[in-house]
Amino acid sequence: MTPTADPDTAPRPRGHACVQSYLATLDNSPGVYRMLDAESRVLYVGKARNLKKRVSNYAKPSGHSGRIARMISETASMMFLTTRTETEALLLEQNLIKQLKPRYNVLLRDDKSFPNILVAKDHPFPQIRKHRGAKTEKGAYFGPFASAGAVNRTLNQLQRVFLLRNCTDSVFASRSRPCLLFQIKRCSGPCVGRISEADYAASVRDAEDFLKGKSSGLQEALAVEMQAASEAMEFERAAGLRDRIRALTQVQSAQGINPRGVAEADVVALHMEGGQACVQVFFIRAHQNWGNRDYYPKTGSGAEAPELLQAFLGQFYDNKEPPRLILLSHDIEDRELMEKALSQKAGRRVELAVPQRGEKAELVENATRNARESLGRRMAESAAQGKLLAGLAEAFGLDAPPKRVEIYDNSHIQGSHAVGAMVVAGPEGFLKSQYRKFNIRGDSLTPGDDFGMMKEVLTRRFQRLLKEDPDRAGETWPDLLLIDGGAGQVGAVAEIMADLGVEDLPVVGVAKGIDRDAGKEEFHRPGERPFALRHNDPVLYFVQRLRDEAHRFAIGTHRAKRAKAMGATPLDEIPGVGATRKRALLTHFGSAKAVSRAGLADLKAVEGISDSLAETIYGFFHERG
Repeated sequence: MTPTADPDTAPRPRGHACVQSYLATLDNSPGVYRMLDAESRVLYVGKARNLKKRVSNYAKPSGHSGRIARMISETASMMFLTTRTETEALLLEQNLIKQLKPRYNVLLRDDKSFPNILVAKDHPFPQIRKHRGAKTEKGAYFGPFASAGAVNRTLNQLQRVFLLRNCTDSVFASRSRPCLLFQIKRCSGPCVGRISEADYAASVRDAEDFLKGKSSGLQEALAVEMQAASEAMEFERAAGLRDRIRALTQVQSAQGINPRGVAEADVVALHMEGGQACVQVFFIRAHQNWGNRDYYPKTGSGAEAPELLQAFLGQFYDNKEPPRLILLSHDIEDRELMEKALSQKAGRRVELAVPQRGEKAELVENATRNARESLGRRMAESAAQGKLLAGLAEAFGLDAPPKRVEIYDNSHIQGSHAVGAMVVAGPEGFLKSQYRKFNIRGDSLTPGDDFGMMKEVLTRRFQRLLKEDPDRAGETWPDLLLIDGGAGQVGAVAEIMADLGVEDLPVVGVAKGIDRDAGKEEFHRPGERPFALRHNDPVLYFVQRLRDEAHRFAIGTHRAKRAKAMGATPLDEIPGVGATRKRALLTHFGSAKAVSRAGLADLKAVEGISDSLAETIYGFFHERG
């Protein structure tokens, strides 16, 4: 008698047969589907207006691109989520892609927030400054700007034109004479009464008008005022107005692109070459160019331009407010659906357009040229980086050029505020989004015990890797570890890795060598004699850059931790006292010690401190005593 296979233990079908097996359970609802491999790793996330119809396309044995055919062949199971509308499915799809990072989806790897300019309105003499993050402070926000550099350049010019202060409220309150910015004509000196509140408010309005794109009338008004001052023989004042007009002209000319017919838009252009892609985003606000930024999304093993650009838009605007108009270099797969999703998110109409002529087409052409040039530079840099990684493999006896190099360093002062740092490099250079810092927790460590610190850092790092990716299938496992240290450090690291059961990762220690001079480094590997590279070897310079970057990151992290500890006060421990109320208390009383000695009535007199919070603060200090 032939035994029958247990359905629970029988091998599950893969590929087209696997997809086919799900069709009977699906209906015509919109939703999101996930394709998983035999290890339950997500291969692809997609959305569908009609799940049954969409999935049935994958069940066909032919008619697919090479990329889709490979994906289907690896599929061992699927998961489904139904939604009420296709718009909901699109939004859910993009959230899942960002969370799960499937191999065959287009992935936006760099998704940082953008800075804004804030004209604060919580003071009689408003401050103008850079702002990043949630818009919780009272004031007028202008942005986004493509980078901190774009904001800083604009702020620098705005100070020259409008003479607005950028000092903190506490510095403002403590001034008894004008600061250097007043001397070099970058501030009107409101802190010491060199300008009236009404005149300063007028300057603030002018600055806001400029940031709204209303600069032509401002220049005309300044010119009339300069002429009047000259006729009244107030030549110093006339010269100051002349300088402000020049600065205003410089701001406009520095922006390069100042479209007359486009008040607010993002210009998004894509260029693809050699299996790589670059997306350039230009920010047009108030008829002004507020900078641009380039992105290099992972192409999902060969996605075409319409799919790539649609995926980019969904992930890019997931945590950003879209403008009223988005100009595209290529049409996308579901333009109307994306418009609907972005409009729903913004609470107003958002239009996507692919202009063919006129000023808008010129903006897109300019962005496309920038994308093409940026990708060309990146590909050239990647080729050079590839040669260095190949040289690294040859120098250290690796089987192949490493795709991920992790470099570790520690920083502390006699054991205090100790931190460990990990930086990462690969074929695309330094991967700053992959950097990690480790606050050293070991209470039993002897102050300055570098071996103990390194043990804690590596143990925490690789325990997590073993838990999250024990099969080493992802891209987070390194191919090479570089350690700042000599034979003793390398031996300790090898022992740590052996205890963790990770004995096949190459470890190289970089020691300062003779006289601790750069260029005389010695390299140590477990169980082997130390060696050096030629003084002018490009690989030596490459290793020095890797080590120096780890050292820079470790020092910076240590300094930030130390500064935070030095700035800490008992006020940080009081429930309900955040940054704003802490600042109000310190401004009112002068120090945390004075707050701790204040009476209940005095605490209640502080602006922003309610009666109940005043009682909490008073009780906190007096109960502690």
